[in-house]
Amino acid sequence: MKFTTKAEYGLVALADIAIHSEQGEKATTIEIAQRQNISHKYLEQILLQLRQANLIRASKGQKGGYTLMRPASGIHISDVLNALDSSILADVPEVDSVSGLRRNIKDCLWDKMNGAMRDYTDRMTLAELIEQGICPDDAGCYMI
Repeated sequence: MKFTTKAEYGLVALADIAIHSEQGEKATTIEIAQRQNISHKYLEQILLQLRQANLIRASKGQKGGYTLMRPASGIHISDVLNALDSSILADVPEVDSVSGLRRNIKDCLWDKMNGAMRDYTDRMTLAELIEQGICPDDAGCYMI
């Protein structure tokens, strides 16, 4: 299973916004792009989709930037994936003309794998993702 860079960068950008706007500050596109080594232009496209999905809000002006629309604990990973690449959690298309072994593989493997991933991303929140991704410096974990 392969995730798009848009989905990966979107999760990274949301986590960055959550972490850097905890005290009411705002995270700017330039700051996020620099901290996360993401193309500024590509990041703007991703942030637009996240805004359209009501996951973040933008404010303009000298102290403008991005904040989450709701707490990180209220944003599920499936919300983000659906906003950026709905094909990731899409059902395997029905195959009416296929029978036998191919149908069994679809029913017993692909459908169950997709269902498990949907269930997992429906349960996991952005807050949990952030908590699992931040460790003390000496633990060798990725630091945002």
